[in-house]
Amino acid sequence: MLRRQIQIITALLALGITGHALAQYVWVDDKGNKQYSDTAPPASVPKNRILKTPGKSTEQSESAAPAKEASTAANAASANKPVTTASRNEDYNKRRAEQAEKDKKAADDQQAASEKSKNCERAKTYQKTLESGVRVATTDKNGERNYMDDAQRAKEIADTKKATAGCQ
Repeated sequence: MLRRQIQIITALLALGITGHALAQYVWVDDKGNKQYSDTAPPASVPKNRILKTPGKSTEQSESAAPAKEASTAANAASANKPVTTASRNEDYNKRRAEQAEKDKKAADDQQAASEKSKNCERAKTYQKTLESGVRVATTDKNGERNYMDDAQRAKEIADTKKATAGCQ
């Protein structure tokens, strides 16, 4: 008799414990992962992300789960948060390529600015030489030296002024 009472008490305790174990909350967090807990989810979790509560039957929560999972998957995709290692690597490689492109463009811009500065300096020096009145000789395609006359000098001065107009 005593043994029978002990068995009944043990069975009731087991049922009470398993009943408490069924009191599980299931929700989807911000990263798209399912969270299981015996306590309610934080207040920051919206109602549409809570998949199961202890008060609802499993048929209700399971029938609503696929629709909720689809909406949470869409939310996760729209938030552009990488979930897998492959997508993280893809995003990293994309950012790295964009940064390399920006660095290359910046280096090209710096080199172009340096070349423009050098060209401006050369044009200003040439303009000063032309304006000084010193005889300036040019070499033609046959290798012969020719000296500029006043008309050629005036034309060259006008051309160098146009070239140095964009310089500062």
